[in-house]
Amino acid sequence: MNRLLGVFAAVTAAGIDQYSKYLVVEYLPFQQSVPVMPFLSFFHTYNKGIAFSWLSFMDINILMLLILAVTAFFVWLWSQLESDRLLSHLGFGFILAGAVGNLIDRFFLGYVVDFIQVHTQTWSFAIFNLADSFIFVGAAFIVLDEIRQARKAKTGAENE
Repeated sequence: MNRLLGVFAAVTAAGIDQYSKYLVVEYLPFQQSVPVMPFLSFFHTYNKGIAFSWLSFMDINILMLLILAVTAFFVWLWSQLESDRLLSHLGFGFILAGAVGNLIDRFFLGYVVDFIQVHTQTWSFAIFNLADSFIFVGAAFIVLDEIRQARKAKTGAENE
């Protein structure tokens, strides 16, 4: 059941990511800041690399193969996970959603649509999208679950 919830999270999050990017492409001006809050703007731009534009110099076919290999590794890791670890299943689902969401962009557009800009008046974080956020949240879920499992194991060992 937990694995199924992870798959549901992956499909749902990937759909939300793609819909958000559709709205950005249709309605946001390209490379113009649209303030949302004092620290948040929408800024429609393209990313030809991976997170934070790393590897943007790399040939897109090699980059896609690299991303597919990493995604396949994560799917394999997910398949090895015990069925009772809900937080990790959700985490893997979110990571897969983010990877698939950005792969769809890369495959059909040749780049990834980014649009979320967190900033102050003197500083700006890298521009990203919901898929990137899903990857981050998924990784955080897995780390939290691992910490929780380690604490369980330590408590269990102390009780013996």
